[in-house]
Amino acid sequence: MKDNRSFFEKLTGTIKMDDELVEETENRLSDKPANGEAWFDEDGEEGQLTIDVYQTSGEIVIKSMVAGVKPEDLDIAITRDMVTIKGKRETERFVKDDDYFHRELYWGSFSRTIMLPTEIQVDEAEAVEKHGLLIIRLPKVDKNRQTKLRVKG
Repeated sequence: MKDNRSFFEKLTGTIKMDDELVEETENRLSDKPANGEAWFDEDGEEGQLTIDVYQTSGEIVIKSMVAGVKPEDLDIAITRDMVTIKGKRETERFVKDDDYFHRELYWGSFSRTIMLPTEIQVDEAEAVEKHGLLIIRLPKVDKNRQTKLRVKG
């Protein structure tokens, strides 16, 4: 098979792209899709919440930015080994799509399910939102803890 690349393309390692592929790539990267709909279609798929998860000696901590979401609009479900955070960031529709120059903020439903690395005490978990930062504290189950069980006769 003959290499039809120019000397410059061979030297720099560039790949020659046909016009159709270039146009498709530009459409995907543009602020507005080719069909004219907003890229954050509220009726479409959910967005995925970004998170930080770390542990201390006694707990697992989950942090997430939820700016623009009221605490009562957050739904957090917890099991001993999993946490699911759901919510919806509402937008006011006072700006027409054609009037935007740049659009990066996500509006609409979002969710995230986190598998925990160790079991937690569900009843002692707590969640706090302050200045748009959600912090969930999940106390770890102490597997070495022992209690005496009294036998009734």
